[in-house]
Amino acid sequence: MPTERKHREEIVRYGRMLHEHGYVAACDGNLSVRLPGNRILVTPTCVSKGAMKASDMVIVDLGGEKVAGRRNVTSEIGMHLLIYRMRPDVEAIVHAHPPTATGFAAAGVPLTEPLVCEVVMGLGCIPLARYGTPGTSELAQTLEPYVPSYDAILMSNHGVVSYGDTLEHAYMKMETVEHFAQIALVTHLLGRQQPLKEVDIEKLLVARTKYFGAKIAAAMPLPPLPAKSQLD
Repeated sequence: MPTERKHREEIVRYGRMLHEHGYVAACDGNLSVRLPGNRILVTPTCVSKGAMKASDMVIVDLGGEKVAGRRNVTSEIGMHLLIYRMRPDVEAIVHAHPPTATGFAAAGVPLTEPLVCEVVMGLGCIPLARYGTPGTSELAQTLEPYVPSYDAILMSNHGVVSYGDTLEHAYMKMETVEHFAQIALVTHLLGRQQPLKEVDIEKLLVARTKYFGAKIAAAMPLPPLPAKSQLD
């Protein structure tokens, strides 16, 4: 099992990667990892994710109360706590504002078209939650309907949250969301989309079951099928 020090170092590493890739600006974004003993290691507020130190991290309990750390916890801790409570399988969470995906969120457009097989395999699709004010319980409430079934969610007029069994996997899902958003944007600019056909999506479901197991595969919703006219 990774030590707390290892988790701190990983948060610093992936926070820097978020900043270097332009997924966050200024003090935006937050990352967290679940620790033993019902504790959460999380980034502090008002610190650039590209300039954090391992000692900057804060530890809170599942009620959001700080139990260790010299800085103040991120104001969006409620979102992290909701996901950890609802998903016992989740060990790490990343929240960022990748520009293209956040553009879709600001336009009110979910990333649910089955355009790329790797995205269908890995995430199913990326739904859009309605707007909730950051730093309030309202934000967590908007995410609640989607958390049980999805591993990445667009947040209207805000950004993206992704999560997984490790911080590395949570971060890679964030990369996947932004990469898919860039591809989807190109299809919009070209004025044409060619979604996967129903038979192709069914084959991906079989493959997903093979690679992820039946239980996990069944829990990951497939994107909605395109209209009949698009399938012809």
